[in-house]
Amino acid sequence: MNQVLDQDQSFSRELSREFFKNVYGYMFGALAVSGIIAYLTGTEEFVDTYFMNIDAYGGRSMSPLIYVVMFAPIGLGLLIQMAYKRLSLGVLLVAFLAYAVLMGLMFGIVLMAYTTQSVAVTFFITAGAFGAMAVLGYTTNTDLTKMGSLLYMAFIGIFIASIVNYFIGSEFIDYAISIIGVFVFTGLTAYYMQKLKNVSQDTTLSGIDRNKIALVGGLMLYIMFVNLFMVLLRLLGRD
Repeated sequence: MNQVLDQDQSFSRELSREFFKNVYGYMFGALAVSGIIAYLTGTEEFVDTYFMNIDAYGGRSMSPLIYVVMFAPIGLGLLIQMAYKRLSLGVLLVAFLAYAVLMGLMFGIVLMAYTTQSVAVTFFITAGAFGAMAVLGYTTNTDLTKMGSLLYMAFIGIFIASIVNYFIGSEFIDYAISIIGVFVFTGLTAYYMQKLKNVSQDTTLSGIDRNKIALVGGLMLYIMFVNLFMVLLRLLGRD
């Protein structure tokens, strides 16, 4: 009897390791794609060519393409999260890749406003905070479900406030969003890690379902990481 239980636990641990290997593979793969795209496109020449309309008198206005870059990832992210059960793994991979590319284009524009040093320092701080909260979420015995629900509502509030402030341009609102965002995104990182840990131990899932959920998990952790990075950059990269 004990031998059977040991074998079951060993099998469950192996499935969990494989699951998280896929989760982090998707996450870090997407981060790499976004980073490369941002590096290649984050120049004034590229931005002026593709994202700005310049009239004969030198007047500048944003082209419609920039709004595609800003808002298309929202649709792709929702598609992946809400329709992953119906979509094939190949379609999900293409959607995730497109998401990472679009985010890279957006980062290329945003990061032009900051120094290389501030971007590098913020990245390492983000990595440390993200890693600490991921470990906390994985190891804690406290149920984070209730906290996660509240933080997700706060995340929606931050998203709406960010869109409104894009048109208002209030520095105070931007600062408040950034401060609140640090707590929201670190907390959600712990919540999603605990949620993924629980899913990883489900031995009833088929191989394809585990791969799909791992991709969705990689997307969620990617979203938490990049959002935490952006709010920290807005705080630490200020003059």
